Amino acid sequence: MLKELKSKLIAGKKTKNGTKRRFYRKSLIMILLVASIPGLITGALVYGIAGGRLESELLQMHNKQIEQRARNIDTQLTNLELTLSHWAFDSKFDYSLESRNFVQDFEKARDISKTLLVMQGSNTINKTVQLYLGGDKEPVLFEPEYAPLTNKQDRELYEGLLDSDKVTYWTEMSFEPQRPDNKELTLVHYIPGGSLKPFGALIIRLDKEKVADMLRTMTPYDGGETFFLQDNGSLFASTGSSTHESSFVTALKAEIAAKGQADGSFFLDWEGATFTVTYGKFSRIADSWTYVSASPITSITEPVVFISKIIFTVSLSALLLAALLAWFASRTIYSPVNRLLTLLTAGKSLPQEQGDEFSLIERQWQHLSRESTELHSKLSEQLPYVKESFLHQLLQGYLFAYSEEDLLGRMERYKWKVDHHRFIVVYMQLTGMASLEGKFKYGDEGLVTFAAVNMIEEFASEHFEQSKTINFHDLAAGLLLIVPKETSYAESLQTFGTELTHAVNHILNMRLTIAVSEPTDAIADIPLSFEGVKHAASQRNVENENQLIDIGKLHAEGAGSDEPQYPFTLEREFIQALRTGQEAEADELLRAFLEALSCKGAKAIDVQQGMLHLLGSVQHAIMVSGIQPTRLFKCVNLYEQLSQIREPQLILTWFQERVCSPFMKELGGRSDAQVKRLIEHAMIYMQQNFMKDISLDNCADHIGANPFFLSKSFKLVTGKNFIDYLTGLRMEKAKELLRESGLKINDVAEQVGYQHSYFNRIFKKLEGMTPSRYRELSQAK
Repeated sequence: MLKELKSKLIAGKKTKNGTKRRFYRKSLIMILLVASIPGLITGALVYGIAGGRLESELLQMHNKQIEQRARNIDTQLTNLELTLSHWAFDSKFDYSLESRNFVQDFEKARDISKTLLVMQGSNTINKTVQLYLGGDKEPVLFEPEYAPLTNKQDRELYEGLLDSDKVTYWTEMSFEPQRPDNKELTLVHYIPGGSLKPFGALIIRLDKEKVADMLRTMTPYDGGETFFLQDNGSLFASTGSSTHESSFVTALKAEIAAKGQADGSFFLDWEGATFTVTYGKFSRIADSWTYVSASPITSITEPVVFISKIIFTVSLSALLLAALLAWFASRTIYSPVNRLLTLLTAGKSLPQEQGDEFSLIERQWQHLSRESTELHSKLSEQLPYVKESFLHQLLQGYLFAYSEEDLLGRMERYKWKVDHHRFIVVYMQLTGMASLEGKFKYGDEGLVTFAAVNMIEEFASEHFEQSKTINFHDLAAGLLLIVPKETSYAESLQTFGTELTHAVNHILNMRLTIAVSEPTDAIADIPLSFEGVKHAASQRNVENENQLIDIGKLHAEGAGSDEPQYPFTLEREFIQALRTGQEAEADELLRAFLEALSCKGAKAIDVQQGMLHLLGSVQHAIMVSGIQPTRLFKCVNLYEQLSQIREPQLILTWFQERVCSPFMKELGGRSDAQVKRLIEHAMIYMQQNFMKDISLDNCADHIGANPFFLSKSFKLVTGKNFIDYLTGLRMEKAKELLRESGLKINDVAEQVGYQHSYFNRIFKKLEGMTPSRYRELSQAK
């Protein structure tokens, strides 16, 4: 203790010599004058001040030390969490483990064991790292060696780890059923990382003794107790034998709860001893822990009190000693000013300039005030972007974990008036990019959307008190309206839609589809409303015209009775033209197919779904031809690209350029035109005579070719054997007759060139069901 006081005196001397503390010198002179009072009074003052000041200093020192060590522990736990998350996303723990057979694939099991050993050695507090794989198969456990879980209790224990709604979390549990009180601090992370359907977990079990040693670093003095506990759970760890329910821990928790603060420090008298208590928060994964360090200081303060008594006795006979004690007291009096000065200067050394401490404090305060004003100005500038980001997350459903009260509080902090208000979501979709009368071309979607969003914001501010627009940058925008509950909004919405549509038509030469949700009183229902209006917008008529869709009216009217008919015949003809390399005919058939889908009254979603179905059929035909679609299309996700296009003309252009042209080019390089025409004649002959008893020989005779050459060329051009292609023709015709006619099964078999018994066998083999069952299912749709 004396060494500590001596170091403080030396530090104070250096500070005084380094700067001109005028206020300090004046205070020191005044204190020395007071020290001339008889030593008894001076000694009494020193005794009282020394005892109280010592405890305050000890409390501050204890608080700073514990906070620093708590940050170290927090960093260590955070590193542990980050390390586990990193491994959870590693390719070693992906979906391939779900279809596991570690007995056969022993190298995979050995690799996993090595990885777990590396993870176990990455941190000294790790006791063991385990990998549990559950799911439909027999559960297994790596700890770190592979072992199947046959014990029912062990299965239930590890399967319980997968019942949490959190992807990663901390828990405290016993892994030995025969020792339920021997609980270990455990970190769990589901695998595969980021999966919505995890089938296993990475588990880090911490060593209880090393956790206790880590907590002991937060106890600067001998004795006492250090622990942390989960705010909303039963997780508890300590350095000693104290439990969650011990009287000392209960007293500490009650005192902390009475403080009502997230962190702080105080004194606690317990069983004749005085403890300095420091507490604070650990921010863990989707949770919060409270750490508490209680250390006894009675053994430290008692010697100091004894020394103070000695000083009191000596001060009676030595005025010089009284002056020294007065000087010590002056430092105590000056400490608040010194702390304030240190706080304002962030602990930096004071500048060598004229003026006392209060002048420095004044200048520093003015500087901080200017910085505060600038930060407030920047916050005001950034608030619109923060609001837009919040609204975007809300609409997309990313804030589902927040309660209604949390969302309400956040919107109020963003200066929205939400009390006694309703929420309306509007989704707007621009069309007509492919129209000749438009001013823009394909690729200008971002520019067009930006211009439209500016119009939406302008008109929304004129008609509604509170509104916020979201730019989706793909010819679509969202609008959140906040209207009073007692106010009718229908007329304002109608006027807003009319004026906005007219402006978009006139300025951008585009057409506008507006979908309006029903009003909702709950913020948590806004994502559902947004999904509803997006779905409603996809139900727009495919014609290039302005449309206003009110979900409320849409629900009241119900769905239409007319179902769109899929042009199966055009699909077959189009695929046939693609297979035979007839590019011009394929383009015409594709155009006719799209026109059939886009007939009067067709919905945009039906057109898009029909084209997606056609894309699947084309990809199937490409694979049958012996061509890998992934290689042909360079691993591009064609379904994703097609689903983003909403206009028929753009869909047609995309299909011709991205699907048909590469396939035609590939076919052109595989066989010459003469062979293609020969095979085309053979296919036409088979299509016209498939109901007869035809064979490879008579087909070769018909087209004037050798049967062996016909068989080889047919496989090369079409990707199918002769008999497989003939069977496919007959099966397609049979399914058409079963769907669209009332012929008996015997008659259907004869119509496609089969005997009844053989027809039933071949149909069930190829389609997985009998002809009668196929007819029942097709007529039930």
